Amino acid sequence: MSAASETLGLLEADSSAAKRALHAKLFEWGCMLAVVVAILPLGSLLWSLVSKGGAAISVDLFTELPVPLGEMGGGMGNGALGSLYLVGLASLMGVPVAVLSGIFLSEYGETRAGAAVRFCADVLSGIPSITVGLFVYGVVVLPMKRFSVIAGAIALAIIMLPTITRTTEEMLRLVPNQLREAALGLGVSRWRTTASILIRTALPGIVTGVSLAIARIAGETAPLLFTAFSNSNWTEYMDDPVASLPVQIYTYAVSPYSEWHSQAWGAALALVLVILVLSVAAKFATRTRYR
Repeated sequence: MSAASETLGLLEADSSAAKRALHAKLFEWGCMLAVVVAILPLGSLLWSLVSKGGAAISVDLFTELPVPLGEMGGGMGNGALGSLYLVGLASLMGVPVAVLSGIFLSEYGETRAGAAVRFCADVLSGIPSITVGLFVYGVVVLPMKRFSVIAGAIALAIIMLPTITRTTEEMLRLVPNQLREAALGLGVSRWRTTASILIRTALPGIVTGVSLAIARIAGETAPLLFTAFSNSNWTEYMDDPVASLPVQIYTYAVSPYSEWHSQAWGAALALVLVILVLSVAAKFATRTRYR
């Protein structure tokens, strides 16, 4: 009787183990399927860009000015240079402010001021970008009585603020508190502990947040329509209107001309590749330094 009970118990254990193995395998397959579903839109997008815009990629596309309607050739050199102006100036304005705001939230986030800053950052992250463009149009463009690089950069800087601020805060909070305590115990001042230890440790995550913010503003179109507008020539001064790749892509895409459509696909492909290269380079740079 005891032998039969022991055999029955072994059979039940084997059955239970088989069920667990089956459930684990089904869960693994489900996760793999979810990954494929998540990657499929990106793959489809990249395939469309490569198939439709690959032939349009050339040196002239990014060095030549647009040609008059009806003529062949030309490019988006003014838009490529304008995007560099806008993204570069916006980064100079927004990144230091956002990183310092994130440091303030990580150090003094429990105070009333910290709660107010966090709330403002969360609200700002949900505001549509076109609303930011309208705001900058009212406070910058109208007083200046002209569209300009400065107005466009201010709008993009505002858009990138909440992403970098919240990412910086979260990355600093992930740093083990023992590092802070050890530095303070050795007599290191609080600001030096934050600057020399906490920020250095959290730098890979902060750089990732900055890269995400730059990637977002590099493709923004709506706020630039109200601030930087466009320019068919090279822009020489910061208070002049400026062309940008997103705005030119939009303009060319809604036009009835096949040549413009081809250039729009090529510029879109180049924009995605630049963002991809910047993101991968940031990942490799931070991993090489801190591994």
